[in-house]
Amino acid sequence: MNADDARERFAAARVARLATTDRSGRPHLVPIVFAVEDDRVYSAVDAKPKRTTALRRLANVRHNPAVALLVDHYDDDWGALWWVRADGHGRVLDSDVPEARRAIALLLERYPQQRAAGAVLAVDVYRWSGWSAR
Repeated sequence: MNADDARERFAAARVARLATTDRSGRPHLVPIVFAVEDDRVYSAVDAKPKRTTALRRLANVRHNPAVALLVDHYDDDWGALWWVRADGHGRVLDSDVPEARRAIALLLERYPQQRAAGAVLAVDVYRWSGWSAR
């Protein structure tokens, strides 16, 4: 799968898994909703009930900006299986900066139920990779 095909499949997916690491190198993996613009992936802290808005994924990115995102498709027909990974550099944006406002608009287009309430995670993707059974 070439990078353009990988980006296209990634952008069409509805949920991704975000992998970060904490200060001691322990991995942290969470599902996220996202929007893609060129080689950038955005996700935002939304208004769903949380224990805190100081999310571990954001603290991890501030400490170590190397992140990976994964989307996949499973089917009982194993000939239809595929996955795409985006490796990138994460940045945490305050919700009032222009890039964050643009990201929130993109997220609202994809997910009308999205109600951003805080920081935006921007991932500058430097490598798209993937595999497909077909």
